[in-house]
This record gives sequence, C-alpha cells and structure tokens, in this order.
Amino acid sequence: MTDTNTSSGSTGSGPGRRGRFFDDLAGVAGGAFSVMAGARAEIEAAVKSQLEILVQKLELVRREDLDAALEVARRAREEATALAARVAALEAKLAGDKPAAGASVADDAAVSPQPKEDPRDPSSLA
Repeated sequence: MTDTNTSSGSTGSGPGRRGRFFDDLAGVAGGAFSVMAGARAEIEAAVKSQLEILVQKLELVRREDLDAALEVARRAREEATALAARVAALEAKLAGDKPAAGASVADDAAVSPQPKEDPRDPSSLA
C-alpha cells in the first residue's frame, strides 16, 4: 500500500510549499525595490543635469552672486549720495564767495555749476 499524504513530495500542497512561495515573493519584491531605487537615483541625476543646462542657457545667477551684486550697488549709492552732498556743500561755499566787481563774465561761467547728469537720460551724459 502506498501513502498519498506524503509531505516530502514536490507536487503536494503542504505548509512547506506555501512558505517557500512567500520567500520567493519577498525576494522578487526586494529585488524590484532595489531596481526602483537605482532607477530613482539615475533619474534624479539626469534631471539635475538637465536643470543645470537650462540654468546656463537662461543665464540665471545664484542667490549668493545676486546678493553680492546688490551689496556693491548699495555701497555705490551710499558713496554717490555722500559725494553729491559734498559737491552741494562746495557749490554753496563757492556761491558764498562771490567774485570781485571787476571780474569778467567768463570767470563767472567757469565757477557756475553744470547741470546735473541723469544716468537714465543718455543725452545728459554728453
């Protein structure tokens, strides 16, 4: 007589076969996750590369460079304001020292200040 309930047979459906199936399934899922992680890293690198190329084409600047340029511009404005105040004080001093009555008109024209230049108006810079 032969026993039909053998658990060592490969065609049976015992608890050992079910455990091996889930082990195989877990192995496949783990492999898929590692492939996905690798693909994610490759995609991130490609996107970063493309964004860097786009930034170069659009001639965008970094925040640090912009902040540095703004600081230079602020200092230049402060210096221009200080120089304008100094020029105004010197002009007032010259206006207070009127030339003698016998001075010519040419001397008076040399002392009178020129109209201020407007950097937004190119014709005033000539």
